[in-house]
Amino acid sequence: MTPDPAPPVGPDEFAALMAPLGPFGPAPRLALGVSGGPHSLALAALGLEWAAARGGAALALVADHGLRSGSGAEAEGVAATLRALGLPSRVLALAVPPGPALQERARVARMAALLDGAAGFGAPWLLLGHHRGDQAETLAFRLFRGSGADGLAAMAPARAAPGALVLRPLLSIPAARLEALLAARGLRPVRDPSNDDARFARARLRAALADPGAEGPGVAALAGAAAAFAARRARRAGRVADRLAACAAFHPEGWARLDRAALGRDEVAAPALAALLRAVSGRPHPPPRDGVAALLARGGGTLGGALWRGGVLCREPSAVAGPVAAVPGAVWDGRWRVVAAEPGLTLGALGEGAGAAPRGGMPSAVLAGLPALRRDGVLVSVPALGWPGAAAARLALEPASGPAA
Repeated sequence: MTPDPAPPVGPDEFAALMAPLGPFGPAPRLALGVSGGPHSLALAALGLEWAAARGGAALALVADHGLRSGSGAEAEGVAATLRALGLPSRVLALAVPPGPALQERARVARMAALLDGAAGFGAPWLLLGHHRGDQAETLAFRLFRGSGADGLAAMAPARAAPGALVLRPLLSIPAARLEALLAARGLRPVRDPSNDDARFARARLRAALADPGAEGPGVAALAGAAAAFAARRARRAGRVADRLAACAAFHPEGWARLDRAALGRDEVAAPALAALLRAVSGRPHPPPRDGVAALLARGGGTLGGALWRGGVLCREPSAVAGPVAAVPGAVWDGRWRVVAAEPGLTLGALGEGAGAAPRGGMPSAVLAGLPALRRDGVLVSVPALGWPGAAAARLALEPASGPAA
């Protein structure tokens, strides 16, 4: 007996998938990452309708990696298709040089461009079209790489990123149902041949799963396992958040007061300390677990670019990055991003010689790692201290990146 065809995802079901990812408020503005493939194209159609039904607006962001001949024209064609649906679209031209880890570097560049595009549109939400099969592949891929329990939670349906909240509302939906939506609406997607290129580990894993529609029991079991790991991660994250609220006071200059007794030394203390270390160091990943355990046992010291001394946890002064040109968009030390600046300035650590700058009641180790602006080596501004009153540049604290998912 031939199985019944997969039913397409409808607007009401999509609204139910979006509901737990909110609240969204009136007239929400969405950015939609669209490659032109079947799943992101289905997301575009659903996202446009969802936003319009709520008096909001949506913008499709089409990334052109420039990795294949004719990719620019292909991206423009996708944008034209979306505009014909009534969805405003913008093509983002990326420059990803050839070399090792090409797909990973392309993914990172694409995400950065999509987040910038969302910010430019004034959209606090960036939607991506990952589905059940993608979730299953991610769990299997991380399992083969030896990821721990947090990594096996795979992709999160909602993740905070610099400038936007990244939403993946379709993680529970089989790919076949998204393809059915396109067929019902007469939409023709673009097929990226690299998705089937056996040179890439993801493509080999996808072929091994042998379930392109993501409807089979194997993919369902993998996706279900990811959901179970995600629930476990969420429970632990709640306990960690409660512990951090009890033991730490984070300051906008990028350091924290830490109560060692309130932090404790149980199974929650180590991940709480790891989260603080990552936050003050600006590193994209948390420090090694054994290093965190040793630091916790000592009750102080340095690890992963952070310094814990007494009740102060801050950036390790001797580990800060060297100066960079203070141009808009420049990131210094993984923590501070230039929003706007006068020309001719450099951004680096204040260091030991604060000069005429006020101390602001901060410990010396914190002061030494603060961002300072100089012209020809002469200190002209310490924006985090509000000195001088008319700062020569505006800076924004760059939050540490979340997990790669």
